[in-house]
Amino acid sequence: MSPIIPIKQAASVGCTDVSPLVQRGQREVFCGLTGIIWLHRKIQDAFFLVVGSRTCAHLIQSAAGVMIFAEPRFATAIIDERDLAGLADVNDELDKVVNQLLERRPEIKLLFLVGSCPSEVIKLDLSRAASRLSAQYASSVRVLNYSGSGIETTFTQGEDACLASMVPTLPSQGADAAPDLLVVGTLADVVEDQFIRVFNQMGIERVRFFPPRSADDQAAIGPNTRLLLAQPFLGDTLRMLQAKGAQLLAAPFPLGIEGTTAWFQAAAKAFGVTPERFEAAVAAPTARATASLARAKTHLAGKSIFFFPDSQLEIPLARFLSRELGMRLLEVGTPYLHRQVMAMELAMLPGDTFLSEGQDVEKQLDRCRAQSPDLVVCGLGLANPLESEGMTTKWAIELVFTPIQGYDQAGDLAELFTRPLVRRMRLAA
Repeated sequence: MSPIIPIKQAASVGCTDVSPLVQRGQREVFCGLTGIIWLHRKIQDAFFLVVGSRTCAHLIQSAAGVMIFAEPRFATAIIDERDLAGLADVNDELDKVVNQLLERRPEIKLLFLVGSCPSEVIKLDLSRAASRLSAQYASSVRVLNYSGSGIETTFTQGEDACLASMVPTLPSQGADAAPDLLVVGTLADVVEDQFIRVFNQMGIERVRFFPPRSADDQAAIGPNTRLLLAQPFLGDTLRMLQAKGAQLLAAPFPLGIEGTTAWFQAAAKAFGVTPERFEAAVAAPTARATASLARAKTHLAGKSIFFFPDSQLEIPLARFLSRELGMRLLEVGTPYLHRQVMAMELAMLPGDTFLSEGQDVEKQLDRCRAQSPDLVVCGLGLANPLESEGMTTKWAIELVFTPIQGYDQAGDLAELFTRPLVRRMRLAA
């Protein structure tokens, strides 16, 4: 049996009390509409109708890379000059689009109206429109709304806004309900299946995932619900679930061996799993993950890395790369620092880690250039210019679209960082 890697409880508190450099300047990041790309694949009977401009339609189409033989479960209701000028009733126009959509796609059970701009810009209150349409189609379809506006959300916050819109519709848990576990955050189906197997081997049978694969699979929420966050960018969703009585289990995120082990340990402790049964459940996947990381460590150990803010995954990724693969953290930038969600992650970072919150892109570029990191994690808009300057970059967006959670994805996660370094080495040979 492979030994379980212990979670180091250092005498220091890591970066728990560190004040990050707070930046509120120009930023380079995708808007929250991008979350539709993975959400529409997850909730298999949902449809995402973006209410916005042709620019937004082009963004979703190009970013999603829609297959020619596949009919996607998202579209755009385009608002043009006639609508904005008040020459047409925008609500009537939206109703026509929704009627046509539901006639064509009767399998839809959950319809999201996604605002690409604030209501005062598109001249349409989507909240009222969703309530009206939900009442109209109550027998067959739930209609919800949220904002994916780049003014109000950044990149992964689109998922947070989407899940938060679903929470009020979740049923309340009965007072005598048995304790259950709710894993919160969109995960690839293969990762969900792996997690279910480990939980079941631990003896935890009552496990649900949010968002679910089916819109009708609604978990009841109440004081006997225990929450495990699988994604770090769900602050609003967490707050609303806690308001319904659910209790958060403090844990790092399931990235790498150490993070995944501590994540499962949080559930094991809450549900009274014995240490022996816990070790038996995670021993085999831990051994596989340990073997998969060995090769990556030869490329990454001692290398320096600089994170631009993008997805809020930066702090858990930095913890994984530093503690398990020996990388040096020059700067760890994150769009927003939620201290409750990140408490254990911050405690596990090296105490001298330089943290930054938000962005002033020109100043951050100056800091990056001055430190000449071996690897830069950044958005697409910065990657090509930095590559032209001779830096090695990793597209941050790939870390969101790729299954990286859990033991069996630890090697794949490490490979995402080794690949650009190996490519640069081969080009230089």
